[in-house]
Amino acid sequence: MKIAGLDEAGKGPVIGPMCIGGVMIDDVKESTLKNLGVADSKKLSPKKRVHLAGQIEKYSENVFVLEISAQQIDELRTLMSMNDIMVLAFSKVLEQLHPETAYADAADVKEERFGFRLLEEYRKNNPEKADNITIVSKHKADASYPIVSAASIVAKVRRDQLIEDLKAENDVDFGSGYPSDPKTKKFLADWYEEHGELPDYVRHSWKTAENVVKNAEAENDQE
Repeated sequence: MKIAGLDEAGKGPVIGPMCIGGVMIDDVKESTLKNLGVADSKKLSPKKRVHLAGQIEKYSENVFVLEISAQQIDELRTLMSMNDIMVLAFSKVLEQLHPETAYADAADVKEERFGFRLLEEYRKNNPEKADNITIVSKHKADASYPIVSAASIVAKVRRDQLIEDLKAENDVDFGSGYPSDPKTKKFLADWYEEHGELPDYVRHSWKTAENVVKNAEAENDQE
């Protein structure tokens, strides 16, 4: 039986893309993933993740990572919620794999609802295949299912590489890109002060970005 794992990396950052990883293997090979030592990507060092990503590619039947840029996220958010975007993105990855059973890290407070919505979205373009697929949607699935851990790893490795590419191409260092990172917040404030706008690799629809603009405008009004 073909099984697949689906997980995202970069849902929360204010800077950079989001990546949704999908990994498919024959279920008899799932023990291979365990033996490789796959685990929740957040608990692994960057070096270990890169090594494992190569091993996952080697032993899997199919690996696919969907990249959604900051600009695309902003555009989609004018039409739908972040949860809607997650359903759409996971479905796109599922359409590249077509497993018999898919394990997904639930991107919704209600894990069953996310699984149901994912199945219905998948059904739109794959009505016959949707009747023969089982979707298991759980919170923290990357800690429970090795196949989801594998998807988490390939998504995180791709996103980390894209972030490093962004820093190199633009000759900047914005830290982790997460709203909680002081370095990231300082970068956004300094950039806006110098350029009067935020770069296109920033998610302008994020509260963090909106606050940078508001604070800068408020300071200008006081001058």
